[in-house]
Amino acid sequence: MNISIAAEALFHWGTMPVTNTLLVALAISLLLIIIAFLGTRRLREVPRGVQNVLEFVIEGLFDFINSVTHDREKSRKFFPVVATIFIFVLLSNLVEVVPGLGTIGIWEEHGGRQILVPFLRSSSADLNVTIAIAVVAVASLQVMGIASIGFFKYAKKFINFHGPIDFFVGILELVSEVAKVISFSFRLFGNIFAGEVLLTVVLFLLPWFAPLPFLFLELFVGFVQALVFSMLTLVFLTMATVEGEH
Repeated sequence: MNISIAAEALFHWGTMPVTNTLLVALAISLLLIIIAFLGTRRLREVPRGVQNVLEFVIEGLFDFINSVTHDREKSRKFFPVVATIFIFVLLSNLVEVVPGLGTIGIWEEHGGRQILVPFLRSSSADLNVTIAIAVVAVASLQVMGIASIGFFKYAKKFINFHGPIDFFVGILELVSEVAKVISFSFRLFGNIFAGEVLLTVVLFLLPWFAPLPFLFLELFVGFVQALVFSMLTLVFLTMATVEGEH
């Protein structure tokens, strides 16, 4: 049994290593594109099939976002970012309970011993992926904040020379934006990677019925982590689009 914090490279495309987490992330993205295409190819007034499922999911997510913002205009602006993050992170988290995770792969020799490199690994268990999602989320805060209240009013949150206290608070706000990337990425990575290690260890020691309770636990944790990530993004988006005086 081998547990690696870093994602394992399956092959190289030129000089770029293609890891198992990258393949999973690309597969999830492709799956979402195909579902969106099939669901919107022939829109009907009375939805059926894939369109019916998509409308159910979209309406549920929109109502959830609107319950936080209490502003339908803002909800429409925030929806693409928040909904995409939630769905992508949720699917990525659920990959860790797919049968064969960590047990199907290719054998490679490292340091004189054979190590199994799995084909499938949750992209949320790769710090590179979680940092990328966090950067997109925090960048969205800045863009929507500037678009909503204007560049100079938004910049006052970080650069304020009205007094030493205001200047110090602005510096703290600036630091907090960087801290959001760190907290977002490490929270998601830590929880999913820990769950992946737990499932691997339990499966190795007691491979039959013992892993079942842990599988259900990881399903719950995966949903909660996706909800927490998207909820925090939504709350920060709401705060970023309100002037500092309010």
